[in-house]
Amino acid sequence: MIDSGGTNLGVMKIEEARQKAQEAELDLIEISPKAVPPVVRIMDYGKFQYQKEREARESAKKQKSVELKAVRVGFNASRHDMELRAKKANELLEEAGRVQIDFILKGRAKYLDRNFIAGRLQTFLNVITVPYRKVAEPKKGPRGLMLVLEREKK
Repeated sequence: MIDSGGTNLGVMKIEEARQKAQEAELDLIEISPKAVPPVVRIMDYGKFQYQKEREARESAKKQKSVELKAVRVGFNASRHDMELRAKKANELLEEAGRVQIDFILKGRAKYLDRNFIAGRLQTFLNVITVPYRKVAEPKKGPRGLMLVLEREKK
């Protein structure tokens, strides 16, 4: 148990803790229920909620959000279409540093040989001029293959 000043009062029964909280005219708040024994604190509940909110806001400020833009390329796209999509992927790599390539497979194309599909994807990747690296290997999704590219650091 911890009192309103922050001093550790040690382990005590719940009845004693409630009695001390009533004497101080404050609330008894369970801080960590999973600890053995559970940790409780005597303090104003409104102040406790405010501190939790403030901590959440501070941690949200420190988080870095990464916006991931996507380029969709069809399996049967012509060379010119692939060049247009690659140009867009180049712009997004320059801008954001990351881009998701959605290689769309329709109908029977989903069941073609994996090596053949990988070859078509590689022809598209060869058209991209910005130096990149694959974040992970292409993943199979409901619409086809998905691949995330990241601009290579100089």
